[in-house]
Amino acid sequence: MCGIAGIFGYGWKRSWLEAMVAIQHHRGPDGSGIYIDSNGLAGLGHNRLSIIDLSNAGHQPMASISGRFKITFNGEIYNYLELRRELRAEYEFRTQTDTEVLLAAYQTWGAECLDRLIGMFAFAIWDEATHTLFAARDRFGVKPLYYNFAPDGTLKLASELKALLAAGAPSEPDLSTWAKYFAHGLYDNNSSTFLKDLHALPPGYSMVWRDGELTLTQWYDLAKRVGQEFDERSEQQISEEYMALLEESVRLRFRSDVPVGINLSGGLDSSTLLGLVQKFQGEESGVKAFTFVTGDPRYDELPWVTQMLSKTNHPLVPCLLSSDEVPALAESVQVHQDEPFGGLPTLAYARLFEIARNEGTIVLLDGQGMDEQWAGYDYYTNAATGQPASVVQGSLNRPVRPDCLTPEFLAMTGNTEQPQRFPDELRNLQYRDTRYTKIPRALRFNDRISMRASTELREPFLDHRLFELAFRQKSDLKIRQGTGKWMLRNITKALLPQSLAEAPKRPVQTPQREWLRGPLKSWASDLLDEAINGAGADWLNADATRRAWREFCAGESDNSFYVWQWISLGLMSARRTTEICLN
Repeated sequence: MCGIAGIFGYGWKRSWLEAMVAIQHHRGPDGSGIYIDSNGLAGLGHNRLSIIDLSNAGHQPMASISGRFKITFNGEIYNYLELRRELRAEYEFRTQTDTEVLLAAYQTWGAECLDRLIGMFAFAIWDEATHTLFAARDRFGVKPLYYNFAPDGTLKLASELKALLAAGAPSEPDLSTWAKYFAHGLYDNNSSTFLKDLHALPPGYSMVWRDGELTLTQWYDLAKRVGQEFDERSEQQISEEYMALLEESVRLRFRSDVPVGINLSGGLDSSTLLGLVQKFQGEESGVKAFTFVTGDPRYDELPWVTQMLSKTNHPLVPCLLSSDEVPALAESVQVHQDEPFGGLPTLAYARLFEIARNEGTIVLLDGQGMDEQWAGYDYYTNAATGQPASVVQGSLNRPVRPDCLTPEFLAMTGNTEQPQRFPDELRNLQYRDTRYTKIPRALRFNDRISMRASTELREPFLDHRLFELAFRQKSDLKIRQGTGKWMLRNITKALLPQSLAEAPKRPVQTPQREWLRGPLKSWASDLLDEAINGAGADWLNADATRRAWREFCAGESDNSFYVWQWISLGLMSARRTTEICLN
C-alpha cells in the first residue's frame, strides 16, 4: 500500500514530481523514490508502506531486470506467489516482492496480465524503449488513480488529488459534480471529481500515453463477465464453490510481512469474516480485532462483537470516538479526503485506523461488499418482487431539498441516470450500488482514512470472483421470505453462532443526528454559516438552508445527510487546507 505519482511530456520540472511525492508521504512513510527518464519525457514517484519484503529490495520506482520497464505501484497482488511460480521460466527474480511479479507479468503478457491478477492495484509502467506509459486500476477501484491531461499533451497522475495540485494542476471547481452532490447525493459515481479537468481513472480501466496522446480502455466489465443468464446449478454446488472462494480470498489476504488485524462490527458480514479467519488460522488465532464505539448504546455494536469473540483468543480493541474529538478530527480527515466525505461513520473509522497503527497493526481486513453481492439492503426486497424499489440517497432522479439550492446551480446537475445492464431490477440495483454509488464512495473514504494513519486496508469480499458468482444467482437465493442474503446465511451457518447467522441487517450507525443537535450544534452552525457565506454563496439559498437547519435542530427532520453536506462544504471553505475544489 503506497502512493504513486507520474508526469509525462516535455517542459515539466523535477520539483513538481518531488512535491507530489512529498505531499503523499502519509501513504508511504517507509521510503520514497523518484525516477526520471534519460530524455526527461517521463518521471515516476513513489511513497512506500512496506508490507511484503521489507528489505530495500522493495524500493520503488523499480526497474525490470532488463532495465527497459520502470514501475510505480500502489496495492497488493494477492496471488503473487502463484504468478511468480508461473513466471520463473520467463523472468529471473531478484526480490520477494509482489511489485516485481507485477513487472514481470507485464513484461511477459503485456496488458493481458491484468486478467490474471487477484488484488487491489493502481500502477504506472514506463517503457523506455517505446516511450510509452501503461497504467491501470483494479476491477472495483479499491486503489485510487487520478490524472490531469493538459491541452499540450502533458499527463500527470497520482494517488490523490492534492498531489496533482502540488504539480500545478488547475483547481477550479467542477460545478456539475458539486450540483449532483448537493441535489442528488451523488459523488464518486463517474470519472469526474469535484475539480474541473482532474479525473479519476474508472475502476477496471487502463490508460496508454504516447507522444502526447492518451487512450483509455475498459479491461474489466462486471456486467459483461456475469452475463444475462442465471446460474442453473444446484444450491449445494453453488454453496460449495462460493465457500471455497471465500476461504481462498481470506487466505490470500493474510499474506503479509507485518501484523494483520480485522475490523469488526456486530453484523453478519463481520461475523463471516471472523469465522473464516478462525477456519484459516485455527481456533488459537490471536489476531487483534478492532471495533469503533461512540459510548451510545443505541448505536454501538460492542455487545454483538463481544459475543462474536467470546469463545476465541482474539484480543478486542474498542476504538472510542467522543463528540469533543469531532471538530479537530473532521478537519484532519477533510485534508486527507480532498473531497466531501461521509460524516461521523467515516470519522469513527478514521479513529479506528489511528488506534490500530498505535497498536502495531499495519494491515486490517474488513467485510465490505457482501450487501451488494447478496442483496442485503432493505430496498432490494421490493425489487426482487417486481415492485418499485424505495428511493435511497445517491440514486435519486429528483433533487433532495431543491429549495436550499439556487435555480442556476440546480440546473447544472445534468444527467443522473445510470445504465441498466441486466434484464431484472434486482441485479440492476446491485450493479448500481457496486459500480456507481455505495461501493465507490466507501472505497474512497476508506482508502484515505487508512492511508492517513499509514495503514493498509484489505477487502476480502471485494474479490471479483465472489461478485461474479453471486451476481449470477437468482433472486430467491438472495432474498427469501423477506430476508436478505439468504444463501449467504446458509453458507456461513457452520462458521457462526446461530444468533449471528440469523441476525437481521443492521446498518452501521453513529449518533450523528444527536451530536449535531447537541454537543456539536455550535460547531455545525459555524460551518453552516461558512458554507453559506463562503464557497456556497452562489450555490445555496441562504434563507432556505438556515430554515432547514432550524427544522433539523428542532427534530422536525431526522435526515442528517444534507446537513452533513453543508458541514463538509463549510469545512472545505473554512480551512482552504489544500485549496481543493473551492478556489
